[in-house]
This record gives sequence, C-alpha cells and structure tokens, in this order.
Amino acid sequence: MTRVPLERKVLNENDRLAADLRQGFLQHGTRCVNLISSPGSGKTMLLERTLASFERGRRVAVLTGDIQTDNDAQRLARYGFPVRQITTGGACHLDARMVVNALAEWQPDAIDLLLIENVGNLVCPSSYDLGEEARVVVLSVTEGEDKPLKYPATFHRADLVVLSKVDLLPYVPFRMDLAREYIRRVQPDAEILEVSCTTGDGLDAWRKWVDTSC
Repeated sequence: MTRVPLERKVLNENDRLAADLRQGFLQHGTRCVNLISSPGSGKTMLLERTLASFERGRRVAVLTGDIQTDNDAQRLARYGFPVRQITTGGACHLDARMVVNALAEWQPDAIDLLLIENVGNLVCPSSYDLGEEARVVVLSVTEGEDKPLKYPATFHRADLVVLSKVDLLPYVPFRMDLAREYIRRVQPDAEILEVSCTTGDGLDAWRKWVDTSC
C-alpha cells in the first residue's frame, strides 16, 4: 500500500535535484545531453566517434552509467576528455542524485557540453529527469521498428531519435518507413537521424546537431 506514495516521494526529490542541476547548467552555460537506449544499441560507439571528432581543447565531459562495470568509461577515456563512471550497483537508471554526486569534483563552469550515457534500458530512465537540456534516444535497426510503440514514454520525451547501425539494414527485417511513422505517432516534434558508426554515414549530421544545439 505504500509503494505509490514512496515512488512519488522519490520522483519529487529527483525533480527537485534535477531543477537545481538545470539551473546550474544554465548559469554556467553548460549544455547537458542525456542519451537513452536499450543495451547494445550503439550509444558508447556513437560517443566514441563523437569524442574522436572533437578538438582536444574543447570543454566536453562525459558521465556514463552502468549497473556493474566501468568498461564504457575506459573506452571513452581514451579520447582525452574528462570521463566519470557512475556504477549504479543494480539500479536500472541514472537519477539526479547520482549526477550531482558525480559532478561534485568537477567545475561545471569549465564544461560547455556534458554528455550523459544512461544505463541501457528503455523503461526506467524515462521517469528520471537529470537536468538535461536535450534527451536523445538511440534505436538500432537490430531491435525492431516497433520500439516507439512499446516504450512510448521514452520516445515521447525525446528531442532527437538516432536510428543507429543502419549499415545492417540489408541483413535485418527493419522497415525504416515504419520506424519513422511510429516515432512520429509518439513524438511528432522529435528530429530523426540515421547513423552508422561503422561506415560513418550520418555522423556529420549528428555532429552538426551536437554543435548547433550546444
């Protein structure tokens, strides 16, 4: 009987912290982007290709969430930008408190762009505001085009949907026209990009989106 009130209390506290984060980002001119997807969609590789394209002096930092390992942080740290792993210890999402704690030793005014790689999950992360200015959902063609209808809350809050691994389209039964239609049903205003981190297709458009939105 106490589950609903407790959940409401947790989300209210998260919203309060997220509002504080958002205000701090605004004051310091920090653009925060929250990337959400299911496991294996290609979030980390997209971030790798993104960081590899930046000049070393660019004021960019990354927070990456994982239930157990720091594998993604190790991959991303190779590009010379500040990276911090948030290990949730079983939680299936990041929350605002985790972001506050992870940022405690950084100086927010030294960061122009903060990229947050959320835990691989299309359900729980949709409920937790992290103070981000933009939310990106990554959907790979190996997952099926019906995911926006199955997980509408996640896609409804998306500012951008990245359709990833498009180089695999000849080998999987994924209909791009249906994927776009289903995204539009749930979130008519979301931008949609088709990207392959393997061939490089669409990466220029993705980088342009990052550059013009931060």
